[in-house]
Amino acid sequence: MANYKNIETAFIHGGIYGDKNTGAVNVPIYQTSTYEQDGLGQDRGWEYSRTGNPTRAALEALIAELEHGKAGFAFGSGMAAITAVLSLFHAGDKIIISSNVYGGTFRVLDKVFNSFEISYSIEDTTNLQTLETKITPDVKAILIESPANPLLTITDIKGVADLAKKHNILSIVDNTFMTPYLQRPLELGVDIVVHSATKYLGGHSDVVSGLVVVNDEKLAERIAFIQNSTGGVLGPFDSFLLIRGIKTLGVRMDRHVSNAEKAVEFLQNHKAVKKVYYPGLKDAQGYEINKKQAKNGGAMISFELYENYDIKKFFSSLKLIALAESLGGVESLVCHPASMTHASIPYETRQKIGITDGLIRLSIGIENIDDLIDDLKQAIEESER
Repeated sequence: MANYKNIETAFIHGGIYGDKNTGAVNVPIYQTSTYEQDGLGQDRGWEYSRTGNPTRAALEALIAELEHGKAGFAFGSGMAAITAVLSLFHAGDKIIISSNVYGGTFRVLDKVFNSFEISYSIEDTTNLQTLETKITPDVKAILIESPANPLLTITDIKGVADLAKKHNILSIVDNTFMTPYLQRPLELGVDIVVHSATKYLGGHSDVVSGLVVVNDEKLAERIAFIQNSTGGVLGPFDSFLLIRGIKTLGVRMDRHVSNAEKAVEFLQNHKAVKKVYYPGLKDAQGYEINKKQAKNGGAMISFELYENYDIKKFFSSLKLIALAESLGGVESLVCHPASMTHASIPYETRQKIGITDGLIRLSIGIENIDDLIDDLKQAIEESER
């Protein structure tokens, strides 16, 4: 490891840096499916690219270092990463999930793993006392997001990790929204961290990928076996793109967050805005907890307009901010969770947990904030009935 102490330097020099053979400062793209062996049982550390690839290995070493974990694993999407983690469990096991999580996580549990008799329950993980009463003998893990998608609900990560250890179950945190730059759950005692690296880690909306980091050698062996056996690995070119994206994560996140804080101030002071969800607000749910476990409130914002504003007209009136799935790219994106990211969650469940049809989710990019605010302002004005 090079001589450095700070994560901003680790983004660039962490993991496996450069190429010793040529002196290239970037890890090469090893675009190969297989590797020539010197004799029977005599490989050079590589056999087949599903099992291991040098470019992917560099990425996996990098994310493990950034999250302060024992081992990292790269997958073809965030959902492939989640699926690999859920494959640790067996028929009869139950997973507790936060009351608002990414719709894809709910869908894979509800429609895929249910078929394998792995069940789930949706609980309010913000109340640790109530949460503990939900840990029945069949519960084997608690899977949370903090901030959660899309209401940006904050859960006490260390509290959940301690609770999981007390009951000898696994704690899993989806750290997509915060990245290891803003929050490192493994340092708080969590067993497994998952990322949709498509988002902030890649940062440029040009690669779909998922990452898993674990804090235990035996757990690493199990995930490695699942990764190799099921084969949902990230290819070498996409691994290269993700390494490249991570190099600028620190400077990008600083700009994302700075822009988000100014956008939140604008939305809070606008007469059309009914409610703003942002963990960085002092009156936000979980503000003090988030302040302890994260660097700041991140760059995701959700908000609602008053009833005399047409939400469809708001979306169609935006000129700069794109209506699109996903988040975390350099460009600002807006979405309607009820019909987009969380459409797979039943209507009654969405209403119960607060994902209303009027909720708007905003991923603030790194454009000039004045241009973003001007776009929001004119779209709100156009949407007034």
